[in-house]
Amino acid sequence: MKYLDEFRDPVAARVLVDRITRRATRTWTIMEVCGGQTHSIIRNGIDQLLGDAVEFIHGPGCPVCVTPLEMIDRALEIAARENVIFCSFGDMLRVPGSREDLFSVRARGGDVRIVYSPLDATQIAADNPDRDVVFFGVGFETTAPANAMSVVHAQRLGLKNFYLLVSHVLVPPAMTAILSSPTNRVQGFLGAGHVCTVMGTSEYGPLVEKFGIPIVVSGFEPLDLLEGVRQLVDLLEDGRAELRNAYPRAVSDQGNVVARETLKDVFVVTDRPWRGIGVIPKSGWRLSPRYAEFDAELRFGVGDMQVQESAECHSGEVLQGLLKPNECPAFGTSCTPRTPLGATMVSSEGACAAYYQFRRLNLTDLTSARA
Repeated sequence: MKYLDEFRDPVAARVLVDRITRRATRTWTIMEVCGGQTHSIIRNGIDQLLGDAVEFIHGPGCPVCVTPLEMIDRALEIAARENVIFCSFGDMLRVPGSREDLFSVRARGGDVRIVYSPLDATQIAADNPDRDVVFFGVGFETTAPANAMSVVHAQRLGLKNFYLLVSHVLVPPAMTAILSSPTNRVQGFLGAGHVCTVMGTSEYGPLVEKFGIPIVVSGFEPLDLLEGVRQLVDLLEDGRAELRNAYPRAVSDQGNVVARETLKDVFVVTDRPWRGIGVIPKSGWRLSPRYAEFDAELRFGVGDMQVQESAECHSGEVLQGLLKPNECPAFGTSCTPRTPLGATMVSSEGACAAYYQFRRLNLTDLTSARA
């Protein structure tokens, strides 16, 4: 904890809060793209501490939450088949599909296993050559390198029974979609630091230039976030659209060059549907033709599955920053962590889960805290 405590110092946090609130001459609307940042903001009460200086809009930065409903149903279809071992990180097992979740498939006897690395799944495939092993590859640019390496590793081992169900999405196209929307309210972005550790910051400069909006790359601890907000407020007050890196201990301009080369080799860019949002052009990855033999959608013939979203769930509006979680009519009533309507209430990075966990159960919680 030694190296985390210095970024949670309450005295230093108060100094930053005072600087932000004194500098702000109006309420600035800032979107944090990452679900981990959302949880840190709500858990530490940063939105409440900043009072009327900043309104946080919670963006579509939870990879579990934006995994489209049809992709969940594809996973369910594959996992329920005989002779299949379906591997996933634990956070995907309770994400609801159109009828059930992966826990339900496992309860009925499906061989659904929680793994801690995609390489665990390749080892399972090596140990079970007579069974098909599928890993559910979900996430942003952060988790993509390890998933890409599992395919490279499987090819090197000559595995013929390992497959990847790919649901990777990219952050900059989502930001472009938000900024291009006629309902956009975002005036500045906190960039996701972990994404930039892999991809660098180069993709954000064109967004700054095109939309005339400041972007500050930030970390996840309270002081990281407050410093990112401080720099954003300074830029907004001065009317300057700039790209800044407020997370230099982890992020460089180039990112992880080796990881980026691996991603370029294994994946190709494709249009991707985002749960509750719709298709965003060139916003995801799929396996390149060189690795098509490892594509679970092709192997099991589930690529054409289409389903309808629940009309009762407003997670799409939450993910676009159009609605706060506690403004949803179902929040805390028909939709809870035990009975979720959407992934934003299930995921450990979901905005709805953060509001529920940290007791932001109604709109008066925030307004009374600010008063």
